[in-house]
Amino acid sequence: MQSKPQCNLIIDSCCDLPFAVVNREGVTILPYPYIGNDGEHKDDMYHSITPHDFYQSMRDGNCPSTTQVTLEDCQRALVQAAQSGVPTVFLSFSSGLSGSFDLACVVLDQVRQDYPEAEIYAVDTKLASVAEGLLVYEALRQRENGLTARELAQWAEEARNFVNEIFMVEDLTTLHRGGRIPASVAFAGGKLDVKPLLNISSDGKLSLIGVARGRKKGLKQMVEYYQKRAGEASPEQCVVIGGADCPKDAERLVDMMKKAEGDRLFLECNIGPVIGSHVGPGMIALVFWGTDKREELSVADRIARKIKSER
Repeated sequence: MQSKPQCNLIIDSCCDLPFAVVNREGVTILPYPYIGNDGEHKDDMYHSITPHDFYQSMRDGNCPSTTQVTLEDCQRALVQAAQSGVPTVFLSFSSGLSGSFDLACVVLDQVRQDYPEAEIYAVDTKLASVAEGLLVYEALRQRENGLTARELAQWAEEARNFVNEIFMVEDLTTLHRGGRIPASVAFAGGKLDVKPLLNISSDGKLSLIGVARGRKKGLKQMVEYYQKRAGEASPEQCVVIGGADCPKDAERLVDMMKKAEGDRLFLECNIGPVIGSHVGPGMIALVFWGTDKREELSVADRIARKIKSER
């Protein structure tokens, strides 16, 4: 009989995992807000709207925007964690894409003043969407396997560097409108009439890593990226496929992966409305455990980091 987990988790809706996967005892889900033409909503992981209806509304001209987690929701989750007396780990959406982690740290400092005995750890995953989801998925397993809160926080801070992701978007217009990429990058992508391929760098920000002439070629390049960076991934390690209302492409990508790599545990997810507000319909993502993303740093970046560490 498996023992009860030694810690609780706070996660956020931007992990874009299916609700059934994260709906567990001791797991609190912090909802992100988004604002559509019909007013403000909270991301309830597709309880109140279907993925197709959300993305169809964008195709029909709805231009949703997003904000960081509300102060009230953040306070509520952290105060409840402190009052529970159970050690807790908060796995947060990347600080490179939102101010929510910084807000959580400010709130946590206040909570610790009122509850000095509370054991709560806040971890910046430096990941987003289903990349964040893969880390959360494995954190749930590590929690079930008996890691303490301190151990789980330490694990997450190292494991986040081995979550590899590549995703393809229809164009860069929506990302630029949301302030996630520079205008120059969006302009160049539009002029080239290509499908942009992006990932999340080790500092938690979006990075354009390639382009593809058409979606079929883009899917092929995604599989090749996996083969290049997966390393010695075992068949037991989960691979996440995320789609923004493009089920045929998601099915095609799974088939291509199976032909190239054989048996794998695939978890298919719908990109949620908060991330969807920035990437638009048609985004497709491939996320997996692979090589250390810190190895991608340029020589100049490595020198700069070394200097900072020696201060």
